[in-house]
Amino acid sequence: MSISSTPKEQGFFFPAEWHPHRATWLSFPHTEASWTYERQPKMLPAYLEFIKAISEGEKVCINAHNETVQQTIKLHLLGAGIDLNQIELPLHATNDSWCRDHGPGILINPETQKRLVVNWGYNAWGGKYPPFNNDDLIPVAIAHYLGLDYVTPGIIMEGGSVEFNGKGTLLTSRACLLNENRNPHLNQAQIEKYLCDYYGVEQILWVGDGIVGDDTDGHIDDTVRFVNEDTVVAIVEENKSDDNYEILQENIHELKQMRLLNGKQLNIVELPMPTPLYSEDLRLPASYANFYISNAAVIVPTFRCANDQKALDILSQCFTDRKVIGIDSTEIVWGLGSFHCLSQQEPLI
Repeated sequence: MSISSTPKEQGFFFPAEWHPHRATWLSFPHTEASWTYERQPKMLPAYLEFIKAISEGEKVCINAHNETVQQTIKLHLLGAGIDLNQIELPLHATNDSWCRDHGPGILINPETQKRLVVNWGYNAWGGKYPPFNNDDLIPVAIAHYLGLDYVTPGIIMEGGSVEFNGKGTLLTSRACLLNENRNPHLNQAQIEKYLCDYYGVEQILWVGDGIVGDDTDGHIDDTVRFVNEDTVVAIVEENKSDDNYEILQENIHELKQMRLLNGKQLNIVELPMPTPLYSEDLRLPASYANFYISNAAVIVPTFRCANDQKALDILSQCFTDRKVIGIDSTEIVWGLGSFHCLSQQEPLI
């Protein structure tokens, strides 16, 4: 789409995740990019449980790399008792499964009743995991599939690096968006202008860093999430000797200094970290903040540890309009992400 004015100037904005969805988009794993072929059978049960939970309240659109993968997906879905009427399987070639980051940002304009896809550039978190050529094309492929116009800002941006309250505020982290492996030609003010112009927001709030083991350089969706327009849940580490303790305390300190557009302080609800998980010597980015807000439920990763129930109870108090369910993400997080990283919502208009 060629436009003379920005999406924001045209009245488009990125709604909060709790805004009603038409569908949720996923990219089915078919390579060894994140899980080896030996590990994929171990993560698939939780992945299918995730699909089933979403499908109870909306369509699930799964990018299928080719017709062979498409048929494989159907067999898995049928085996898991998932209603295929709730599933769409477009043939879209992919490299990896993290649809939050390579999927489209879909904006809405309530006045015109239109939607618009933002085709951000994607470079696999600073070029860490080539090839990523197919994933970089996914937003445009989905725009064509949905019959929507799209706009291309021309810079790198990942969905997991930004968090929205739907009322003009965007949260992100300096460690990720100011990293020289993303957009080295842009300074903070220039990045903020892109975020405002192409996400339709009014203010950008910054925290410092992300959790240890997060290979995305500090995505916000592992640390701080909006649960309503003026409340966030923020991850904290209770063990003072843990590497995450100081990082997360500093984030809390910064959050307390922030003010929303209406001048209000953020309501901050603290959410514990799970017991550390490792793959050999590698710390895995396990976090209860990587939940996904679907129409039917808030789907929370759990990790077979004592804080699982505590986290579910805290989030149940935050989301009183839909059920909060936990799904074991121990095998999924081995691929260095969880349910929010895997999914990208398609809002209704």
